[in-house]
Amino acid sequence: MKLVKATEKYIPLIQNLARRSWEKAYAEILSAEQMEYMLSEMYSEKEIMTHFQNPDYHYYLIQDENNNSYEGFMGFELNYEEKTAKLHRIYLVPESKGKGFGKNALQFLNTFVSENENRRIILNVNKYNDARNFYKSQGYKVYDEGVFDIGGGFVMDDYLMEFLIHI
Repeated sequence: MKLVKATEKYIPLIQNLARRSWEKAYAEILSAEQMEYMLSEMYSEKEIMTHFQNPDYHYYLIQDENNNSYEGFMGFELNYEEKTAKLHRIYLVPESKGKGFGKNALQFLNTFVSENENRRIILNVNKYNDARNFYKSQGYKVYDEGVFDIGGGFVMDDYLMEFLIHI
């Protein structure tokens, strides 16, 4: 596995990977209408461009070096809160799950965050998304929960999780 720093030229690939992963991850959790709304809002070219304009926001593509294929991506923001990074998104296409890509990406994130003097990583995960078990297996703990109005008559019902960087 290799992590490739993404730039604006990768926006169509990020959008494609998001759609492929979401269609499987959220099929039983979200309505088709909510999924389409969220994809169009969160992964529009305009929205992703605002991330690239923020020097603290980073996108990395997860590449399978054996197949020279992109298997997913992650987007995170340093200094989201004091000494705290936020993992906004990490997704793998369905056929890549269980191969260690997610675990290796989170290990990279831990190192990157630590090297940039952040001491905590936070994320939101849908309460019904099996990914919460993956995060728990990687040392993340639930510290709160929330229901967030995202517009369009939709909400996100999430656990808030954190990982503390040990120095």
